[in-house]
Amino acid sequence: MGSPAPVVRDATAADAAVCAAIYAPYVTDSAITFELEPPSAAQMAGRIAAAQRAHAWLVLEDDGVVVGYAYAGPYKERAAYRWSCEVSVYLDGGRRRRGGGGRTLYEALFARLAERGFRTAVAGITLPNEPSAGLHTALGFEPIGTYRRIGYKQGRWRDVLWTQRSLGPYDDEPAEPV
Repeated sequence: MGSPAPVVRDATAADAAVCAAIYAPYVTDSAITFELEPPSAAQMAGRIAAAQRAHAWLVLEDDGVVVGYAYAGPYKERAAYRWSCEVSVYLDGGRRRRGGGGRTLYEALFARLAERGFRTAVAGITLPNEPSAGLHTALGFEPIGTYRRIGYKQGRWRDVLWTQRSLGPYDDEPAEPV
């Protein structure tokens, strides 16, 4: 008998510490995120609560241990953007590039967002980042533009590639996102 299959579920405040621990190396050891200080567990709990109120925050559990998360938030604050959201996915360092984790989380997130009435997901990718670019391409994201030298981290100016994908039909009179 093998281990049970990984499970995707809604994140709760109880997941905040492990999500913060997964995210911290991205902040301190890479330019993947433009944050400079890792958020505390309390700050992460606030982010989870905010995402759950209007969009979604999911975690991936493998054998009872949270090994990654994906979430969505508003793309922009202006009302006409309310059917669009910005998405991100983060995996524990030992899970990256092993296949499946990011895809599993994102596919569940996209389904949840579509159910809630969102129509477009956008994702920013700090360059270079071939694994992230490959994942987003494989999941149907298309490049829509690159912000050149938009952020300064780890001693150099960084570009961000912006991508987008459809989450649902573009009705003439869309229902309000839930």
